[in-house]
Amino acid sequence: MIMPQHREAAQQQIKEESMRKRVELCDQEKEQIGRFILQSYKTRQPVKLRMYDEYEEVYVIGVVERVDSLRFRVDGEWFALEDITELAWAASVD
Repeated sequence: MIMPQHREAAQQQIKEESMRKRVELCDQEKEQIGRFILQSYKTRQPVKLRMYDEYEEVYVIGVVERVDSLRFRVDGEWFALEDITELAWAASVD
């Protein structure tokens, strides 16, 4: 029989072990991401971006609507530029 506090501790440990680690990007990679997002914004070309998330694989697909120095907006939702881990042009998003 497992005591409740031991079960909670075991569940917390499993959760922490499954967390993904944030990848640190070098300055050149950050600059490339910034240029890519700005180009999407200017040309209205849809993008497919893989975003950092602690627990699951998350993608943002669409046209960049707004950009500022630390974040960008797609479909009315803001995202941090530092959370982008992979970028590509997307097929049409109709």
